Amino acid sequence: MSDQPIAAKLSAGIQTWPVAGSFIIARGAKTHVDVVTVELSDASFAGHGEGTAIYYHGETPQSVLDQVMTMEARLRDGMSRTDLLRDMPRGAARNALDCALWDLEAKRGGRPAWALAGLEGIAPRTTAFTISLGEPGKMEADARAAAPVYPLLKLKLAGEGDIDRVAAVRRGAPDARIIVDANESWTGRDVAAEAAALLPYGVELIEQPVKAGFDHLLDGIASPIPLCADESCQDSTDIARCAGRYDAVNIKLDKAGGLTEALRLAEKARAQGLELMVGCMLCTSLAVAPAMIVAQQARWVDLDGPLLLGADRDTPIAFEGGVAYPSQPALWG
Repeated sequence: MSDQPIAAKLSAGIQTWPVAGSFIIARGAKTHVDVVTVELSDASFAGHGEGTAIYYHGETPQSVLDQVMTMEARLRDGMSRTDLLRDMPRGAARNALDCALWDLEAKRGGRPAWALAGLEGIAPRTTAFTISLGEPGKMEADARAAAPVYPLLKLKLAGEGDIDRVAAVRRGAPDARIIVDANESWTGRDVAAEAAALLPYGVELIEQPVKAGFDHLLDGIASPIPLCADESCQDSTDIARCAGRYDAVNIKLDKAGGLTEALRLAEKARAQGLELMVGCMLCTSLAVAPAMIVAQQARWVDLDGPLLLGADRDTPIAFEGGVAYPSQPALWG
């Protein structure tokens, strides 16, 4: 994997994209998402990246943009991805810049970004489709509508009443694969008992049952369904704390701070025997394209961010029958 300093002109801004309907999780609802877009250009080529502010870290679109712009002079003089990881903290700003550097290097070299990452090719991947948190009847109806297209459903849960929600979704989608995201809402609950109650409904993965920082509550827990760290696993430095408590980690480029660190995280997680899930924030296809490289290693893929929007990029990732297809170089890489 090459990583040479590249001198580039930086342009960045905030774009607003509407959500199709609303996106509801235990922490609240969204009707739109503001993403920060980055363009790095030299005399002949332009690389692009996108980041979505991680709100539970206190990031805002403006703070992400401000952080991006602090790198303007450094990028003009020449900067590598290694420099970026050393000199900038993880988060959405570094993700947007790191992905733009990957994209620019790929286009300058005339080969796809997946080849720069050492892959021999990149394959389509089945992605989960999210069923937003709601009353059981609403979630059942949403699952019934989604199931003919999406074979893998991801349910947002809230703690109280979760068994009824999952049962309702199973009625609506009797043949779908199901994973659930507790979004930290099982803190203080009997995680093993909650998981056991979901077994009859064929749930195959439970994301983030307890609050990040309270992972010790999982010590000694024998969950009959694999547990996956999301908020508890931001980048590769978190692997030591997650190993032995979780069975898998959810890698998101915005959390990790870019494709470079996401690939490092995947390597360290697998070395510890952890399964991989690849996810995303609410985002456009520009953010999903680099995540598809990491998704080649993942058992579970949850890259439906663009599917939850009311509009997408002019050259979007192609989704067909619940399958995400690799992007074209016109979009990224």
